[in-house]
Amino acid sequence: MTDTRSTRPLSLARWLAVVAAMIVAIVVVGGITRLTESGVSITEWNVVSGTLPPLSEAAWQAEFAKYRETPQFIRVNGPAGMTLATYKVIFFWEWVHRLLARTIVLVFALPLIWFWLRGAIPAGYKPRLLALLALLALQGAAGWWMVQSGIVHDVKVSHFRLATHLLLALVSLAGMVWTALDLVGTAHGRAPARLRPLAVVALGALVIQLVLGAWVAGLRAGVVAGSGWFSLDAWPLMQGRLFPAGIDWNNGMLAAFTHDPFLLHFLHRWWAWVVVALLIVLARLARASGQRPASIALHSAFGTQMLLGIATVWSGVWLPLAVLHQLTGALLVLATTWAAHALGRRAI
Repeated sequence: MTDTRSTRPLSLARWLAVVAAMIVAIVVVGGITRLTESGVSITEWNVVSGTLPPLSEAAWQAEFAKYRETPQFIRVNGPAGMTLATYKVIFFWEWVHRLLARTIVLVFALPLIWFWLRGAIPAGYKPRLLALLALLALQGAAGWWMVQSGIVHDVKVSHFRLATHLLLALVSLAGMVWTALDLVGTAHGRAPARLRPLAVVALGALVIQLVLGAWVAGLRAGVVAGSGWFSLDAWPLMQGRLFPAGIDWNNGMLAAFTHDPFLLHFLHRWWAWVVVALLIVLARLARASGQRPASIALHSAFGTQMLLGIATVWSGVWLPLAVLHQLTGALLVLATTWAAHALGRRAI
């Protein structure tokens, strides 16, 4: 007779893999939401009633009236002649983003309760799963905190809050992947993996790159280098120069390093090479530890991400390429986590 308890870690791992895939999906939808300037189209956070879009013309007019009070409409979309039909397009992406966020929480929380009540969670995993649930809840709160900055203060959301929102999603993704891999190891008689020093350095460098990328996105800095397919003036140069000429140092170095689009774009494109060097080492060590698939995944992810980043600049931040760049960024986090986990695997 089969011992069903031996299959429970694998069931938990499959469940976490589904949630991880959903997080990747919401990162993509979030990228579309940002690139289409849809983030502040819904000006309220209604947890239950907000699951449905407006269902009548009067309801649509009411939502549009709220949006017309935002700085984005008053300064940008109003003078541009935005109509209700155009508003419905940006409303759609923000609504899908929020609906997917609610779905992720339910897909995580409800099975967690079921596994917990069934006694199917292996020893030592309950605190970790509760921490992941808390991260998802914090992610939702950070999303609304981010949107508020665009409703009240500016025509766009704060790039600091955008970075916080994105990083929480990617940390949640890494946590899901790492925990799922640990559960697979548990099912095969291995102890949870340890985070090795090199993996900490590589992941830390990647986090810096992700923050820089979020700041570049939030400040619309992707276009400051110029554009033009295969134009050396746009990449590897910026407007024909290696170091950009448009940096504003008048408010001090700290302000430049946190707010100047030229400097942040420059840092994002060149810090990437530091990250790549560390990831190459991590991938080679993962392969040496017997995890060749993790090494292949990591090489493929950072290689594709670099090419997409260059193509995005050359295209003048064409939406499909920019979205693919964000998707591959999430996949790069997944692959880096996998390789870091492979490096830290150990037998019981």
